[in-house]
Amino acid sequence: MNKQTTVTIKNGPDLFVLERLVPTFSLDVFDCSIAEYNEYLTQEAQRAQNELISVSWLLHERRSGSLAAYMSLINDAIKLNATEKELHHLDYPFRTIPAMKIAKLAVSKTHREQYKSIGTYMIYLATGIAEDTNEIHSACRFITVDADIEHDPNVTAFYTKNGFIPNGEMNNRRSKTISMRKDIMILR
Repeated sequence: MNKQTTVTIKNGPDLFVLERLVPTFSLDVFDCSIAEYNEYLTQEAQRAQNELISVSWLLHERRSGSLAAYMSLINDAIKLNATEKELHHLDYPFRTIPAMKIAKLAVSKTHREQYKSIGTYMIYLATGIAEDTNEIHSACRFITVDADIEHDPNVTAFYTKNGFIPNGEMNNRRSKTISMRKDIMILR
């Protein structure tokens, strides 16, 4: 087995390029081992983008041009209870706080074998997109995700490692996902 290359903030830009989904990209060869995620990318992502439902971002390997990962981002808002608001030093009368959601995040199985930490790198890139949004367009305090425990029971550990915590207010009605958030204000 070949040694895996760890993708970091420093070497990521040399190894990969992030591009917004356009109709001319070839997507059929992408396989993350989860049929639902493969089908979303190949059959739904472009339509969702055209209809202003989500924006999908593709991570291409620079050397080969192959598709290593993708994420679809959407606008979101989360409800925080008083304790959760206090944790984030939010002294506002409203319970709903603006966020950007990672609606889908998938890494190809081929690239998972070759590289380590691509998912973490994608979260770093999503954080950069959220920060750009805050600087240029509109506010989002959190990055959210509905961690898909149906397909990976251990996925919450991955998100926790990347700074996410569970949303207490949002998790009472879910069974296939765990709602989580990351406060991007602490990055400043």
